[in-house]
Amino acid sequence: MQEFYQLKQTLLLVTLTLAGIIFISVWIFYSLDIALNYLIGACTGVVYLRMLAKDVERLGQQKRRPSPARFAIFIGLFIVATQWQKLQILPIFLGFLTYKAALIVYVLQSTLLPTSK
Repeated sequence: MQEFYQLKQTLLLVTLTLAGIIFISVWIFYSLDIALNYLIGACTGVVYLRMLAKDVERLGQQKRRPSPARFAIFIGLFIVATQWQKLQILPIFLGFLTYKAALIVYVLQSTLLPTSK
């Protein structure tokens, strides 16, 4: 379980770092409104990642199925984004996918730069 907790911490840290870098870049190259839309999606992605990690942690302790509640956050965010005129769907969606970019960074790092134990 120690490796799992380390992986969870690393993924959250990489996700937050990427979100910060991308937020500032979008703010510089586009506008604050689009950057804030991205940030809303990135924050939702972090919450989703934490809920996913809790489900995976429970799988090791109990024989239960993962809860579908984390999908409700994703669906709810896009329902709000489509109904509220100030929100834009594409930056929110790309922000949500930031946690997947963190997974890619982690896989590339562990594959290309393996550490010896």
